Amino acid sequence: MTSASAGRHLSIDAVRGFAVLGILLMNIVGMGLPSFAYIDPTYAGGSTGADMWTWAVNNVFTDGKMRALFTMLFGASTVLIADRAEAGTGLSPAATHYRRMLWLLLIGLLHAVFLWFGDILVPYAIAGLIVFPFRKLSPRVQIAIGVAILVLLLAKNAMGPGIPSPPPGAKAAELAGFRGDFLDATQARLNMLVLFYLIIHPFDTLPEAIGQMFIGMALFRVGFFTLGWSTRAYALTMAIGYLIAAPFTAWLAYGIQQSGFEPKTLHELEVWQQLSRPFIALAHASVLLLMIRAGWLEVLTTRLAAAGRMAFSNYLMTSVITSLVFCGYGFGLYGELSRAQQLWVVAGVWAFILLWSRPWLARFHYGPFEWLWRSLVQWKPQPFVKGAKPATATT
Repeated sequence: MTSASAGRHLSIDAVRGFAVLGILLMNIVGMGLPSFAYIDPTYAGGSTGADMWTWAVNNVFTDGKMRALFTMLFGASTVLIADRAEAGTGLSPAATHYRRMLWLLLIGLLHAVFLWFGDILVPYAIAGLIVFPFRKLSPRVQIAIGVAILVLLLAKNAMGPGIPSPPPGAKAAELAGFRGDFLDATQARLNMLVLFYLIIHPFDTLPEAIGQMFIGMALFRVGFFTLGWSTRAYALTMAIGYLIAAPFTAWLAYGIQQSGFEPKTLHELEVWQQLSRPFIALAHASVLLLMIRAGWLEVLTTRLAAAGRMAFSNYLMTSVITSLVFCGYGFGLYGELSRAQQLWVVAGVWAFILLWSRPWLARFHYGPFEWLWRSLVQWKPQPFVKGAKPATATT
């Protein structure tokens, strides 16, 4: 299904909107609690009752799955935007893409330092630079490359030493930093960036993004994200995700919980969850795609599509809102809410995204940060307020 706006695919936009909402279910833990709580709920945020159930459900259905879906869609958009650039009269596909990635890299660095150390824009920009030359490979080859990268990453992690324990005093340092003023929080983010990229996940984020982008490019080419599959094929994807991959993940999560989150067991079992992530992610997407095909809950799917058209703005605005909620220069709730209580913040941000995106796009051609990104790529201001003719799509 294609929307009337610049030949956009409503289905892609809706799945992207769904993914950007879902990512917050996991990011909120690192945004409002000492970071190691993301891996181990006994570290902070509560590990009994509703807090444990929140960890368990998210571990099975959202942890890594929403990011995988968002990353696949980034790969799909790489192909889509290049195709549009080839058909247009503006910048070449290569010039468009590499300008986009370089500006995304800069914006991502600013985002990581001043708003959210768990930023995904920087690895996306670097991965995007790498995968672009391979966008015209056959879908079969792209799938093979993507799967090979993810399998090698799984093997590397399975044979690795495991996740290191947080350094002594790390929790106290994070609590003090993020409860402090803006400079204190900025220093805490810089410390976390060093810890995250040099100690905890030094060689994981980028290859995972590259592998998933290859798969996303292939899935776009074969029509998965544009309702090109049969209802039976989407139903089969759902069955694999929900009847095989999800129970397998739940079994691993149960083993982790039963061990009391013992570090060795945590690592050994969590590694194998990488196998099921793409299948559960694609099952989620299949549900939404079938809803769009059937015309079910159009009020919701059209709002998700608007949120997806503004995914860049909504991703960054999420960080702005949560930094004000949790950091000392805002409401100062860092470390104060349990894992389950954080879901109220998630619900509030979701409501904001779903309520503002559609009315905004009724008046403006693009989200605010999409407009900025497009203007930087073209190196001139793009039409913004409705009534002016929109420029050729470049982002």
